Amino acid sequence: MKHKLILFYSWFIRTLFYFIPDLPFTMRTRGWFYGLAMKKCGKDFQVTNNALLKGLHNFSLGNNVFIGNNTVIMGSGELIIEDQVMIAPNSVIVIGNHTSINNSFRYGPIRKGKVILKKGSWIGANCSIAIGTILPENSVLGANSFISKPFDKANSLYAGTPAKFIKEL
Repeated sequence: MKHKLILFYSWFIRTLFYFIPDLPFTMRTRGWFYGLAMKKCGKDFQVTNNALLKGLHNFSLGNNVFIGNNTVIMGSGELIIEDQVMIAPNSVIVIGNHTSINNSFRYGPIRKGKVILKKGSWIGANCSIAIGTILPENSVLGANSFISKPFDKANSLYAGTPAKFIKEL
């Protein structure tokens, strides 16, 4: 029941603020309202008007987090975003996954997972992030990348499909 109420709350906030321009004040206000349903939400959480956030009760966010246009975050797993993380437009973060049963993914049980975006990281535009991801501190995930595993080298650029270490920053 709680999950359904949180989904309705998320829809309500998105609908209420949808036509309000993306000014820093309104993005912070939108973020504050989303933060009320989260496990933890730091200061200065900014969300653009057309970002889609589902599963808020499994989110833990630090301070100064920004979520860009058309970003979709959904699933039933756990999302941890540390301080000063930026997520560029059109990115997708999925914190759950389907499993196959009787040769079909339609009715298989959901596999819950975790995604961790460490302090100061930057997600480029059009990225896909799947469960099992850990992006280290002060790292960049290059545009159009797909990441689904943990990395541990901070201050680095990761890119590609699937993402791999490119260079130190």
